[in-house]
Amino acid sequence: MQCALLLMGRDLCFGLHQKLNIVQKKAVKEYKKMQEKILKKSSHIDLIEGNIVAGLVRFAIPLMIGNLLQQFYNIADTLIVGRFLGKEALAAVGSAYSIMVFLTSVILGLCMGSSAFLSIQYGRKDRASFSSGNFMSFILIGGFAATLNVVVYLGMDNILKLLQIPSDVYASMRSYVVIIYGGLMATFLYNYFANCLRAVGNSLVPLLFLGISSILNIALDILFVAIFAFGIQGAAVATVFSQYVSGIGIWIYAWKKMPDLRFERNRMHFQKDILKSILNLSILTSLQQSIMNFGILMVQGLVNSFGAAVMAAFGAAVKIDTFAYSPVQDFGNAFSTFVAQNHGAGKGERIRVGGRKAVLAVFLFCTAISLLVFLFAGGLMAIFTEDSEIIGIGVSYLRTEGIFYCLIGFLFLFYGYFRAVEQPFVSVVLTITSLGTRVLLAYLLSGMPMIGYRGIWVSIPVGWVLADLIGLFFLKRK
Repeated sequence: MQCALLLMGRDLCFGLHQKLNIVQKKAVKEYKKMQEKILKKSSHIDLIEGNIVAGLVRFAIPLMIGNLLQQFYNIADTLIVGRFLGKEALAAVGSAYSIMVFLTSVILGLCMGSSAFLSIQYGRKDRASFSSGNFMSFILIGGFAATLNVVVYLGMDNILKLLQIPSDVYASMRSYVVIIYGGLMATFLYNYFANCLRAVGNSLVPLLFLGISSILNIALDILFVAIFAFGIQGAAVATVFSQYVSGIGIWIYAWKKMPDLRFERNRMHFQKDILKSILNLSILTSLQQSIMNFGILMVQGLVNSFGAAVMAAFGAAVKIDTFAYSPVQDFGNAFSTFVAQNHGAGKGERIRVGGRKAVLAVFLFCTAISLLVFLFAGGLMAIFTEDSEIIGIGVSYLRTEGIFYCLIGFLFLFYGYFRAVEQPFVSVVLTITSLGTRVLLAYLLSGMPMIGYRGIWVSIPVGWVLADLIGLFFLKRK
């Protein structure tokens, strides 16, 4: 009798345990569904309907935070190298940063151009063109990135000679870029899928992957440089490894979680009309981005001719500079997606209203940032180095150029607008004006002994104001 009762109790407990397991699994499954629903709702923002300012701000904030994170780990490289490896290593990392910004800008421009095409098709709700454009863009940009990677390795020494790298910095810089160049394909993967996600109103997920990459990069920087003493190569390895984590991670996410971004078998072929639109947007946007950064690279070569102290100051000051105005650059990119989707949906009045509000937002933000940079320039430079000469040179750069952030803020809005309304050629004209003026004036003024390297600083806002005036002319004309 007792045995029978024990057996019945055992069977009852076993049955209850099984039921509890089933209930638990259902609860977990429902929780995951709810979590995915919340993430999808929070990460996809409708820019075609609803409050313009709220939508733009919600979409732009993840872009801004993401870019600040990216700048933060670039600054971490510079800060750790400057503190632990000295002036020559700091100068090498600063110059290498300019090279990588240029190379990345070419790939980023292609990705931004294809993203503009995808945003327009998304606004039109043209799934067939969206899917075909996604496939063609990935193949074309991926192939170009791989080719570019091979070319920069083959021409490495010629690139360094073109930049007039001083002999005391040359060896360090070469050992750094040999590793850094290996991250170009990771840059392609991250920027391509990040721009695809943003094209459909998802700016949150790219931020999450970039955040993971940034934290990992800083941790590995400290480990490889400060603890293991791997030198400048350690900083490079930390950066490249972190880039691949974010690049491969966002690729896997997009493929698994975003059915719209998967390649459809019946769309995996090239269509002439779609290809023409993508090439027009992508090539001209890439040209605009690369011209902008090629001009900066030419200025870097001029800076290098003034020696290691000016190189180091410029390298650190540019990091502060970029960190300061990168939020408004991202706001310009968010504005571009807003314009592209509404352009595709045929909502011209919504674009005009959004444009006026965007200009006001940029003015207020840039005025505040200019004031902060001007007041705290010395303290910001002191983060990177204790060398008083380098701090003084960096402060002169920040206070000369930083009070004019409004000008570059308006320029970013022009870039985004003309790209979104399928007139990327205008953005190219604005870039040539801005950078052409900057480079020519920099070489002219810096050649005067009484002005010297300060002439490089003065030339920057002059280029911005001329480009803004031309942008306003095109806007009124069209």
